Amino acid sequence: MTRLQAAFSKGRPALVAFITAGDGDTAANLDALVAGGADVIELGMPFTDPMADGPAIQAANLRSLAKGTRTADIFREAAAFRARHPQTPLVLMGYANPMVVRGAEWFAAECAKAGVDGVICVDIPPEEDAELGPALRAAGVSLIRLATPTTDSARLPAVLEGSSGFLYYVSVAGVTGKQQAALDSIEQAVARLKAAATIPVAVGFGVRTPEQAAAIAAHADGVVVGSALVDLVATHGDAAPAHIATLTSALSRAVHNARVPA
Repeated sequence: MTRLQAAFSKGRPALVAFITAGDGDTAANLDALVAGGADVIELGMPFTDPMADGPAIQAANLRSLAKGTRTADIFREAAAFRARHPQTPLVLMGYANPMVVRGAEWFAAECAKAGVDGVICVDIPPEEDAELGPALRAAGVSLIRLATPTTDSARLPAVLEGSSGFLYYVSVAGVTGKQQAALDSIEQAVARLKAAATIPVAVGFGVRTPEQAAAIAAHADGVVVGSALVDLVATHGDAAPAHIATLTSALSRAVHNARVPA
């Protein structure tokens, strides 16, 4: 069983927590997420044009890039994280350019060497799977795809083909952190996705509070929280880890205590 499979096999929903690499004290922020009870961690790869991200994560990208964060730095952080936390799954999330500029095989090999469990590439659609997917799968790294409210039954099989780890349901047709979809629409979408998928379904975009997370976790296999955590780094800088641990703890309790209907 992989680390990602184990994270979603605990008999309760999983909390997936996101921060941006190079924003604040990355190592301390990652450790705070683990201490707070996050089941899976997404580490954002800063990029100059993060088109799926709202103001909070856009600003985090700019702060990180202004410090000179490079892909090599991210892999060093990932490898150090894996040494400190052998069991917690780590997923890199970002955009195609930094992932394929040196070749997909190079990127996949670096992921495997650093102990990265999965990759979410926002701007490579299933129809262009050959750009990254085969290299990741050959290296034993999960390719985690996105489904959206516009992913209909005709397109869903293409999204699921070659996807592993979990399916990330983007609950709003917009950017991160700006709004949250109505719970009834999330419930209907998750039921449809779970009926077609053989991997867990985690819901993200617009989830900020423990109450929101708990409501979604009652129906999904996992809940993704990002902007609310990134905001803490913006507000508190290098002092953010204590605040991150506090919010993550509240989120994890809310998610873990929710019940997924049979």
